[in-house]
Order: sequence, then structure tokens, then C-alpha cells
Amino acid sequence: MSNQVEVTYDNKIVRFFLLATMIWAGTAFLVGLIAALQLAYWKFGFDLEFLAFGRIRPLHTNAAIFAFAGNAIFAGIYHSTQRLCKTRMFNDLLSWAHFWGWQLIIVSAAVTLPLGFSTGKEYAELEWPIDIAITVVWVIFAVNFFGTLYKRKERHMYVAIWFYIATIITVAVLHIVNSLAMPVGILQSYPVWAGIQDALVQWWYGHNAVAFFLTTPFLGLMYYYIPKASNRPIYSYRLSIIHFWALVFIYIWAGPHHLLNTALPDWAQTLGMVFSVMLWAPSWGGMINGLFTLKGAWHLVRTEPTIKFMVAAVTFYGMSTFEGPLLSIKSVSALAHYTDWIIGHVHAGALGWNGFLTFGMTYFLVPKLYKTELYSKKLANTHFWWGLTGIVFYYISMWAAGLTQGLMWRQFDEKTGLLAYPEFIETVLRIVPLYWVRAISGLLYIVGFGIMVYNIYKTIKSAKEAPEDETVLVVDQMQKESHDTGHRKLEGLGFTFTVLTTVAVLVGSVIEIYPTLNLDKYVSNEEVPRPYSPLEQAGRDIYVKEGCYVCHSQMIRKMPSDVVRFGKPSTIGESMFDRPFQWGSKRTGPDLARVGQKYPDLWHFRHMMNPRLVVTNSVMPNYVWLFDKDIDYYSLRRKLSVMQKLGVPYEDATVAEADRLASEEAAKIVKGLREQGVEGPIEDKQIIALIAYLQALGQMGGQ
Repeated sequence: MSNQVEVTYDNKIVRFFLLATMIWAGTAFLVGLIAALQLAYWKFGFDLEFLAFGRIRPLHTNAAIFAFAGNAIFAGIYHSTQRLCKTRMFNDLLSWAHFWGWQLIIVSAAVTLPLGFSTGKEYAELEWPIDIAITVVWVIFAVNFFGTLYKRKERHMYVAIWFYIATIITVAVLHIVNSLAMPVGILQSYPVWAGIQDALVQWWYGHNAVAFFLTTPFLGLMYYYIPKASNRPIYSYRLSIIHFWALVFIYIWAGPHHLLNTALPDWAQTLGMVFSVMLWAPSWGGMINGLFTLKGAWHLVRTEPTIKFMVAAVTFYGMSTFEGPLLSIKSVSALAHYTDWIIGHVHAGALGWNGFLTFGMTYFLVPKLYKTELYSKKLANTHFWWGLTGIVFYYISMWAAGLTQGLMWRQFDEKTGLLAYPEFIETVLRIVPLYWVRAISGLLYIVGFGIMVYNIYKTIKSAKEAPEDETVLVVDQMQKESHDTGHRKLEGLGFTFTVLTTVAVLVGSVIEIYPTLNLDKYVSNEEVPRPYSPLEQAGRDIYVKEGCYVCHSQMIRKMPSDVVRFGKPSTIGESMFDRPFQWGSKRTGPDLARVGQKYPDLWHFRHMMNPRLVVTNSVMPNYVWLFDKDIDYYSLRRKLSVMQKLGVPYEDATVAEADRLASEEAAKIVKGLREQGVEGPIEDKQIIALIAYLQALGQMGGQ
């Protein structure tokens, strides 16, 4: 045929992304195991600063999401896009710039997060230079991808491409908006958003990072690799259309469900809840489309481990997207929020949906890329059962722990009307055995992964020839005249399709966020708190650096149990100068919104040195390094100046003398500790600044 052309697909870039996926998967899993062991037994932190739970938990989440899952989706996208578009990637140089740029970003995260350089915003902890690098690399990826679409030789963009488009556009919007910040130093910044604004923007980002980094690209992979692995067409073309457009439009609205029963305005909470419940339909539509593709070929689940992993992955997707909307109902959230139930929910999706789909894709791709057979289907099946057992026990343990926590927190004694479990530590100790189950379950999952690594290694070693790029003859469909109508026509219009996808995403984002940008309507003049003193701000920066927000919330809900346990509900106004906000998403320890002046300075001093000195059987680690490291007084002028530019009402004199004022305030705290018998060199140590911050919580006025 005259319009036949020869195309050489770039397989080398796919192999490299797969290799990176395997390396970073092992890293993410091992760091997660260390974190799980620390929750079960605090001594697994070994009193080392860079191993503290508040630092390695962000390392674990970033490694799992952006290193492991990120490299997996890039491997799948680079492989499938070339074949769906019947052309090589747009530019080889851009492909390799993307690969090495992304690995450099991951290494930067692996270095900076354990060192305490963190923005304090979940799943977005990386500081501003790395954020800029992410933006640059993502643009490189986008140019390479859309350039490939532009030069494609297949007119119609298959459904997988739709989900890739939504991913690239939406992740760019989410990252840029949520990462807007003003630098203080080379590795510190303050977000332009504050308080409730920061909370809403962060969870608009946080929820949709799950949606558009861990869901839509993996749905694209599902739509490509399940039909390929089973050699069957997707079950329903029409259902895929409904699935895509409903998902990308509805998902973006659901962020506020992470802030139910908080100080967030009721209209925003209701908006997030309603759209979250609506997600049931498109999510299950996608699950049905994936599973029913195997209709008439279910025997493949028994005989092909690749199919077994993919079917289990889609099943976990269905389970997670049923549970997510359920947890978004206010009454259910009142029980589950801040508990380990949420942790179980997240990991069922991450380990089952993302992990198993990645493993299935890897088992499918490696033999094809190396032109050989999988070394051992038996080992692959063994991996499956080890992994599945780990996931099931992990989820059950965290579900049980979460229910236990939620019920104990809200339980009142019928005779006295008081809390049945007034000491928060009671609720923690009750679930420690389940933390051991979680750690063992994670180990089972890692053992399965180790079996996979060996199997893939032996598969590659069995290749009889060096891997090379694949050359094929394709028909250039773009040279033919199109008579398509409706959605079929839209699938041939790459630019128009991308614009419509962008509009679908932006509509919900603007309606959700814009009304909260003007705080005047929510906060009266009487509710405006005073700014943090220079020393308190120094202490707050230390608090954020140590990742205290991963275990402690600073948001007292309006529910009776929260009010009786912690004090009157938090208001919008009292956190309006907080950059970043610290409302938290998990309570391994008690809420700290009103902890100020509840205990003397000496209590906090001893608590940070060894929590078991003041709270028997506490699972919190020691923070001994805070007693050795000095307060950075000289950066305070710059910090307060940045805060002032961002709208915090600091007086010029306070900014100009921030270091002196902080030093004087620290001297008063030291004097008080000396009078209570504290000895040794404690002047100007970071613990003093942290005490100042903790004593300010709930004492800022305007409440």
C-alpha cells in the first residue's frame, strides 16, 4: 500500500523506566516497613534524626507515589502511546531528559526529606527548587507526549490516550497552584495560601493527586494492557466514553471530603461529599469495563499470572472506589477521619490497584521487550499469593484499628456522662498489636516483590539476543479522509479534545476554591489572632520540619467527643496566618490545637527528651537532637519579612528586631526551666523555640 510507512518504536526508554520502577518500588516498600515498625515499637527510630517517623513518612509516600508509581506510568505510557499512535515518541532527547530529570528529582527528595527540608503539606512536601524542577520535567514530558499525538499515524485516539491527556493537564494545574510559595532560603519557603485557603487548596491537590496520578493514568494502562494481555477488545466502547468524561469532571470537586466536620464552611463540605458519592457510578463503570473485557476468557485468570494480577488490581480499584465515597459521607467520616481506617483504605488502593497493575504490566512487558519467555509462571503465581495475603491482612488490621480508635474516641460513660477513655494514650495502646500485624503484612508484600525481582532478573538473563528497538510497518491513517461524527470525530481532534478536558477539570476547581480566597466573609475583626512572635515562628518551623503534623492534628471538630476531649471547636480565624496550615489528617497522638498553657514548660521539655517520662508507654520517639541544635536567630528577620509580604500583620519594628526579640523570649523560657531544676547547656537550643510554639497554640486570641 502506498501509505504504508516503517516505524521504529523506542523500547530502550521503556526498559529504563521499568528498571527505575523496580528500584524505587523496593525503596518505597522498605521505608514503609521501617515506618510501620516505628509505630509498633518506637525504638526502631534509633534516636536518629534522619530516621524520625515525621521525616521518613513523607519519604515513604513520595517514593511510593512519585518514584514507584510515577516511573510505572511513564513506562506504560511510553510503551503504549507509541503503538496506539503508530509512531515513535516525538523526540528521543526529550524522552531521556524526562527520564533522567525525574530520577534526579526523586534523588533530591530522598536527600532533602530525611534532612527535614519540607513544606509540611502532605504529598507536596518537596521544597521550591525541586517543585520548579518537577514543573520543568513535566513540561518536557507534556511536549514529548503531545508532540507524539501531533505526528501520530492513527487518526482515532484510543481511550487510554484520553486518560493520559487528563493526567498530564490536571497534574500540571494541581502542582502549580498548590506549590505557589515565596522562598525564604534555598530550601525553605512559605505558601501563598494560609489557613483554610491552604487546607482547601492542599486537599484539592491531595485528593486529585490520587485521582490524576494514581487513578487516571493507571486506568489508561488498564484500558491498554488488559485487552493486550488477554487478546480481547475492551468490553464497551460507549461505557469507556461515559467513564472518562464523568470521572474527569466529577473527581476534581471531591477534595473537601478530606475536611468534613472541620472549620471549613458547610457549603464546601457538602459540595465535596455530594460529588464524592457521585463518583461511585463512573468508578464502577470503569471497573466493570475492565473486568468484563475477560468475558468468555476467565480461564486466563487461572493460567496466566499477568491476567491474575490485572484482574486483582481492577477488583481492588472497585473496592477502593466503593469505600472512598462511603468514607466521604459526613457521619461515616466522623467515625473514620483521623484513624487508621483511612490508612488501610489508601494502602488497599496503592498496594492492590497501583501495585498489582504495575506488577501485571511488568510481567507482560519484560518478556516482549527482551524477546524471551517469562522465567517462571510458578514464581509469578507465588508472588501473587504472597502479595495478596499481605494486602488483605494489612487492610483488615488497619480497618480494625481505625474502628477501634474511632469508637473509643467518641465513647461516653453512660453513668457519668464523661469520656469512657479520657487519656488518649489508652486508645493508642489498644491498637499496638494491630500495628505489628501491619508491619508483618508489609513484610509479606515485600517478600512477594523480592520473588518478582528474581523472576524478572532471570527472565532478562535468559534473553538470547541483546534487546533492541522494534521496527514495524504501519498504515498512515491520517492521510485518509475522515467521515466520522460525534465522539468518534472528537477522538481525531487532539487539540480540541485536550481543551475540552481542561475545561472539565477547571470548572470544578474554580468553583471549589475561588469563594474561599476572600476570608473577610468568614472571619470578623474580633476573631483575627495575633501573629506568632519571632521565637514562636522559629518553633513552628521546627515543628513543620520534624513532620509533627503526620501524627498530630490542629483541628478540633464540632463533635461532642472532640470538644470534651480537646476544647472548643477550632475556628477559621485562628489559623488564618498559618503557613502552612497544620490541620492534619491522622491522630496517632492527640490534637494540639489548644495544648498551649495546658502543661508547664518543663513538661514539654521532658516530653521531647523522652515522652515516656510524662506519658507512660508513649509510642512517640525521642527528639534528642533538638537539645543539641541551635536556633537560627539570624534567619528570623527574613522569615518575618516574607510573612509580612504575604499579609501577616507584623509591625516593621518586629521584623527589624526579630532576632533580638526571639533571643529575649528564649532567655525567659530558659530562666524558668533553670528554676525548675534543668541543668546543662540549653540556651538557644531548638527545644526552647519549639516550647514557645507549643505554648502559643490556642492562646493567640481572636477565638
